Amino acid sequence: MSTKKINITEKVVNVVETAKTSVKKANIYALNTTEDVVLETITIATQWQKVTQKALKGSVKLMANQQDLIFDALDSFKANLLDGKKKISKIFA
Repeated sequence: MSTKKINITEKVVNVVETAKTSVKKANIYALNTTEDVVLETITIATQWQKVTQKALKGSVKLMANQQDLIFDALDSFKANLLDGKKKISKIFA
């Protein structure tokens, strides 16, 4: 009887050790994979940040140019309106 208890105990110990080893390997794999994913995500985010920065700089310049065009058009319209008012005033005065 004592021989059977020792064999069962040894088997249980072997199974537990095998399970520990498997869990450690799985944990190491998960940690390495997670680290790779995070590093790749950071790299891609950095690249997109550069692209976004360039796009924003370009859009700010474009908005400034459009604003200048609008104000120039309004100034021209105002000058034409005032000139037209003077001409109409001369005709009907």
